Amino acid sequence: AVLIVIGTILLLLPISTNEKGINPIQAIFTSTSAVCVTGLIVYDTGTHFTMFGQFIILFLIQIGGLGIMTVSSAFAILLGQKLTLKSENLIQNMVGESTKIDMISLIRNIVLVTFFFELIGAALLYLTFYSQPYSMGRAIYHAVFHAISAFCNAGFSLYADSFVTYRANFNINFVITSLIILGGIGFPVLVDIRKSFKFRFRWSRFSLHTKIVLTATIFLIILGMAAFFISEYNNEMQGMSFKERMFASYFQSVTTRTAGFNTIDNSNLSKASVFISTILMFIGASPGSTGGGIKTTAFIIIIISVLSLFRGHADVNIFKRKVSINVINRVMALIALSIALLSFFI
Repeated sequence: AVLIVIGTILLLLPISTNEKGINPIQAIFTSTSAVCVTGLIVYDTGTHFTMFGQFIILFLIQIGGLGIMTVSSAFAILLGQKLTLKSENLIQNMVGESTKIDMISLIRNIVLVTFFFELIGAALLYLTFYSQPYSMGRAIYHAVFHAISAFCNAGFSLYADSFVTYRANFNINFVITSLIILGGIGFPVLVDIRKSFKFRFRWSRFSLHTKIVLTATIFLIILGMAAFFISEYNNEMQGMSFKERMFASYFQSVTTRTAGFNTIDNSNLSKASVFISTILMFIGASPGSTGGGIKTTAFIIIIISVLSLFRGHADVNIFKRKVSINVINRVMALIALSIALLSFFI
């Protein structure tokens, strides 16, 4: 709440916008969308806001992506303060850890992993933006802005049409979607993957949480890609080459669930695609990530629970591991609450 208020005040400054300005409601909306890495906008980020205003939005996205609790705890540690047990439990729940963990190591990993992927992503995006009629400084700025926005699953773009112009560009499609996926699978999974590469890479070395997240992510991307390819084949993708259709379907499948970028005009989507998008957005990203939704783990657990019920099994097992009834009850409560809130607001 404090960060949103600060962002609102800074966006209301004359230096943040062009001569048209921005009213308090629009500033609150933009600040909230950036902090909560949602990506919804009321003004075009690239034209309505000045460089200063764009920096404010980018700062809010980065802080929101890292997680308020994580950043505040990092500052507490840097200032030599000891985290309370309640604070540690909050962070453990946020990143999906259930066992006692080294908080300093956890926060350091989160920050380092975030900046590492954002830096790599920016360097790769620069290769495309530098080939445009941009100056070196502008190309670097666009690369950094979109790398942070993509990894944090924010969906803010400096272009009025998002990435529609680049829908046939392999580098943009690959880098942006990769950053979205890496930011959306969660920090615990990224750390687990990194640890596995220290030894001989084996699927069995992954934790149950990592296995569920990776399986769900791949399944949802493929399913969403196929659904968009079919539903938009003779609609928004009509006239596109096969490569462009594949790129657009893949990009839409990845970005719909957690981010907010687009390479096709969302306002022209078919009713089938809108329905598909709604389901993917409801599922969202994974625990401890920069994305929202009920989370991929909850989605998989509820699917496996239903299948077990149909088969008459007393226990719910995933990858030869039993899921406790407590976890299933939490998932049911989460989904029920989410549906209730959505129904109320709709």
